[in-house]
Amino acid sequence: MIGKNVIVVATRNRGKSKEIRSFLEAFPVEILDLNDFGPIPEVTEDGETFEENAYKKAAFTAKVLGLPALADDSGLEVEALGGAPGVHSARYAGPGADDESNNRKLLLNMREIRERSARFCCVLSLAVPTGPALTYTATCDGIILEEPRGSSGFGYDPLFYYPPMGKSFGEMTLEEKSRVSHRGKALTELKNEFPQVLRWLDQRAEEEKTLRGLKDICAE
Repeated sequence: MIGKNVIVVATRNRGKSKEIRSFLEAFPVEILDLNDFGPIPEVTEDGETFEENAYKKAAFTAKVLGLPALADDSGLEVEALGGAPGVHSARYAGPGADDESNNRKLLLNMREIRERSARFCCVLSLAVPTGPALTYTATCDGIILEEPRGSSGFGYDPLFYYPPMGKSFGEMTLEEKSRVSHRGKALTELKNEFPQVLRWLDQRAEEEKTLRGLKDICAE
């Protein structure tokens, strides 16, 4: 039985949904992800920006499931590679690529490159079934290591060194990473506004109910 205040994280990545759930655990909201539902069509992430892809995933998931959906589009931008892998971060090594193959390709492309500045980018989009959405963005600057360090996190975390803490993201605890990461910063902004977000969701739900009522009347 799904309760009143439910937000679906539009991912099957349990690490990502766990991170989001930890930020919002103090609020009266149930955080689910796509693993809690049956198969739904895959969204083609063909946007040219993180903003386009985040909204596309959130809006599609909200419409299909009939519930508010939160999507994150994050990626790594490496200065020496002209901003690559960018929006292609999750499939840098090709369709169906896993973290290990993406990291391996990044290290190969960074071979003998001395300038290793990079940044993680994150866009969160919270959409309702009728289409409107709230957007939160954040970045985190760091350096690409020459070999992986640490086994925590996911994605490029073992290769992303964060100088202020003297650790890679892969060496950080979830709590440490959440304080400084691109996603952590965006989620902190969402968390700080969450009482207003819940009111916004309630208002959108009432509007949707009214629209359904009007359609039912017109259909009679």
